[in-house]
Amino acid sequence: MSNQILYIIMGVSVVAMAIIGIIYYILSKKMQKSEYKRIQKLQQGTKAEGLSSEVIYQKLYLTYRKIPFLKRYVLKLRRRLEILNIDDEYATRRDSAKIITRALVVLLPLILITIMITKTNFLLMFILLMFELFMIDILIESSVDKKDDSLLAQQVDFFSEVRHAYHEFNMVEEAIYQVSQDDEKEVSRQGEKIYEILISDDPETELEKYYDVAPNNFLKEFAGLSYLTKEFGDRKIDGASLYLKNIDNITQEMQIEILKRDKLNYVFRSLSFIAIAPVLLLEPLKNWAVSNFGFVKNWYYGKSGMIVQILILIITFVSYVLVRKIKDNGSVNMSTKNTQNPWQEKIYKNKIGKKLVDLILPKDGTKEYKKMKNLLIDSASPSKMEWVYINRVAIAIVTFISSLFIFSYLHKIAIDYEYTQPTTDYNLIGGQTARDEQKAMELTLQDNEFLDMFRGKVDTTEKEIERALRRSKYYREAEDEEITKAVERIYEKLQIVNSECMQWFEFLLAFVFMIVGYMSPVWILMFQAKMRKLEMEDEVMQFQTIILMLMRIERVNVEIILEWLERYSNIFRSQITRCVNNYEAGAWEALEELKNEISYSQLIRIVESMQAAVEKIPIKDAFDELDSEREYYRDKRKESNERLISRKAMIGKVLGFAPMVCLFVGYLIVPLVFIGLTSMGSSMGAMSSGAF
Repeated sequence: MSNQILYIIMGVSVVAMAIIGIIYYILSKKMQKSEYKRIQKLQQGTKAEGLSSEVIYQKLYLTYRKIPFLKRYVLKLRRRLEILNIDDEYATRRDSAKIITRALVVLLPLILITIMITKTNFLLMFILLMFELFMIDILIESSVDKKDDSLLAQQVDFFSEVRHAYHEFNMVEEAIYQVSQDDEKEVSRQGEKIYEILISDDPETELEKYYDVAPNNFLKEFAGLSYLTKEFGDRKIDGASLYLKNIDNITQEMQIEILKRDKLNYVFRSLSFIAIAPVLLLEPLKNWAVSNFGFVKNWYYGKSGMIVQILILIITFVSYVLVRKIKDNGSVNMSTKNTQNPWQEKIYKNKIGKKLVDLILPKDGTKEYKKMKNLLIDSASPSKMEWVYINRVAIAIVTFISSLFIFSYLHKIAIDYEYTQPTTDYNLIGGQTARDEQKAMELTLQDNEFLDMFRGKVDTTEKEIERALRRSKYYREAEDEEITKAVERIYEKLQIVNSECMQWFEFLLAFVFMIVGYMSPVWILMFQAKMRKLEMEDEVMQFQTIILMLMRIERVNVEIILEWLERYSNIFRSQITRCVNNYEAGAWEALEELKNEISYSQLIRIVESMQAAVEKIPIKDAFDELDSEREYYRDKRKESNERLISRKAMIGKVLGFAPMVCLFVGYLIVPLVFIGLTSMGSSMGAMSSGAF
C-alpha cells in the first residue's frame, strides 16, 4: 500500500510540474509579443503591477539572497551577469532570479525522484543528492553561456548597423550612439558603454577599464579600433574605409566563433546527460536483474555489488566533470569566471590556516614552484597557487575520511545481509515460492540467535556451535545430518560476521586514495592544459587577424601590436607579457627571447616579422603576406576549427559513454554471466553426485 501511495505522489508531482511548465511557456510567449511590450513600456512609471513577472523575479532575488545555501549561487551568478548587463542592476537581479528559479524547477523534482528510487539505499541516496547539488553549478553556467552566445549573435547585427550609421555620420562615436538606442538588446548596453568611453575626458584609461569587464574579445577589438580610428582618423585602402574593413574582419571572426560554438553545443548536447544517466539507472537496473534472475541477488545486495556501485559513481563523476571541461575550454569568456573571493582565500587569511598551508606550499624560486606556476598559466586557471594547495589538502582529507566511512559501511552491509536475507540453497536451476521464502526467512531468524550468541568470538569452533544447537529448542529432536548441515551453515555465516571489521590494508587503501585525491586537482589542471594545446592554432590565427586590422593604422608600432596580442591572448599570454615588460630594455632582444620561449612555428614567423618591423621595414611591409593570403588563412582557420571540434567530440564521446559502458558491462552483463555460469556448474555438479 505504501508503494502505491509513493507512486501516486510521484505521478501527481510529475503532472503538476508539466502543467506548471505549460503555463510558464504560454505566459512567456505572451510576454514576448511586441504589443504586450509596447503597452508595458507605455505603462512604465504610471502603473505598478504587483504580480507581473518582472516584479516577481525582483522579489525572488531578494528572497534567494536571504537563503544561506542559495546566497552563494546568487552571488556567483550575478558576478557574470554584471558583465553582460553592464551598469544595469535591475536586469542583473531579474536574470539572476530567473536562472536560479529554472535551476530549482529542474532540481527539486529530480531530488524527489531520487529519494523515491533510492529510499532503501541511503549511501546511494546521499551520493546522488550531493551530485545533484553539484549540478546547480552546471545549470547556472549553461544558462549564462546561452546569454553569452545570444550576445555574440546580436553583435553581428550591431556591427552591420554601425557600418550603415558610419556611412551616414562619418563619425565613429555618433554611429555607435545611434545604433545603441535600441533598449531591447543586451548589446546596446555595451554600445552605450563604448560611446561613453569615446567621449570621456580620458578615453584611454576608461578603455583599459572596459577591457577588464568586456564580455568577449570581439567587443574589446571593436572598442579598441573605434578609439584608434577616433584618435588617429580613418584611412582609405583601395577606395574603402579602413575602419569598416576592420569591422568586417571582426564580424567574420565572430561568425567563425558562432559556428564553432554551435557545433560544439550540438556535439556535446546529449553527452552530459549520457554521462550522468548511469547513476540514475543503478537501482532500477538492480531491481530488474534481481526480479528476473534470482541467482544474482546475493551479489547485488552484498558487498561486491556495492563496491561496483561506488566505482560507477566515481567514474560517472569524473567523466561528467571532464566532459564539461572539454566543452567549456574554448570559451572566450573564461577570464570572467571564478573571480570572486572564495572560501580558500578566507582560510589562507586565517593565521593558523596560512601557517599550515605554507608548510606544504613550495617556496618561491624552487623547481616545484616554477612547475606549478607554469601549470596554472598553461591551464588558464584563475586560481592562486595557495587556493590549489588548499583544495588539494581539503580533497585529501575528505577522501581519507570518506574511504574509511565507505569501508565501514561495506562491512555493515555484509553483516546485515547475513542477518536479513532468507537462508536458502536456491540457485539457477531451482525456484522459490512465497511459502518457501517464508520458511527460509524463519530459518534465518533461527540462525540469527546463534550468530548473536557467538558474534565477536573469533575462536569459536564447530563443536561449540553443535553443542549450542543440540541444547536449543529448534534442534532437540533433529537428526545428526540436519544438525551437521546447520552447523556448517551457521559457522560459515559466523566467519563472515566476525571477519567484517576494519583491516590494516583498508587503512592503507584509504591512504592511497588520499594521495589520489591530493593529486587530483593537479591532474585536472594538466588535463586542461592538454586540451588548451588543441586550440593553439586557433589563437595564432586570431593574432593574424588582429595584426591585419592594426598594420595599416597610422602610428601603430610593434609595441602597440604586442599590447593588443597580450590583451587577447590566452595560451601564450605569459610569454607575450614578459616580452611587453622587457620591450623598453631592448625591442629586438625582447622579441628574440619571446621566439626562444615558444615552439609553435606560425607564431615564430609572426615574431620574426615583428623583428623585421623593428629595425628594417614598415609594419605593413613586414606583414604583407598576411594581407595577400587573407582568404587562405580564413579558410585554414575554418578547417582548423573543424579538426578541433572533431578531436573534442572524439574525446568527449569516449568520456561521456564510459559510465554507461561500465554500468551495463560491469554491473549487469559480467555478474549475470559469471554468477550464472558458476551457479549452473554447481547445480550440474550436485545433479551428477545425486545421480551416482
